[in-house]
Amino acid sequence: MRAVVFDLDGVLVDSEQQWDEVRRSVVAEHGGTWQDEATRALQGMSTPEWSAYLVEELGTALTPDEVAEKVVGEMGRRYSEGPPVLPGAVEAVRSVAEHFPVAIASSSPPTLIEHLLEATGLTEHVPVVVSSEQVAAGKPAPDVYLEAASRLDVPPGECAAVEDSDSGLRAALAAGMTVYAVPNPHYPPDEQVVARASVVLDRIGDLPAALGL
Repeated sequence: MRAVVFDLDGVLVDSEQQWDEVRRSVVAEHGGTWQDEATRALQGMSTPEWSAYLVEELGTALTPDEVAEKVVGEMGRRYSEGPPVLPGAVEAVRSVAEHFPVAIASSSPPTLIEHLLEATGLTEHVPVVVSSEQVAAGKPAPDVYLEAASRLDVPPGECAAVEDSDSGLRAALAAGMTVYAVPNPHYPPDEQVVARASVVLDRIGDLPAALGL
């Protein structure tokens, strides 16, 4: 293994519930109807994908661009008050970055990723950041992981991926990476998908030891 690629939401920040809450609010305020399957369907989608879903599938009476502006704007406001960083996440990234090149491959828009890195002092430790907005398809497609590996100049098969969600795990597996699963307790991924991970961790703080650091 020559590099480590981290997901963001659910791995480094406890934000999946906030994304869900904000999207539900925008849908409700603009004439849409939330559906039970929407939360899991949206996980891993890029901003263009989930904003279109809120309009086309849930009936939100806005354009996809307007939906994205409202949701990302509210998430940015919440992050400005202090991103919900998971315990041990910053220390884990710093520890790993002392030994391996590190990247983030996330479904979050670039502005939120950059804000998190700045707020946590991790910018200098993470030289490669890829948002699914910058590739053809969001997770569970492998595109964002393949792009991260390409920018690191490391073959995907020589990268470890750290993921928490069903769609994220599927994306990392499809990219051919060695997968370290940290299952999201709020939205547990499919057990059969988790079983395909090489290592399953209880918390992100356990990652350095799992990597033998």
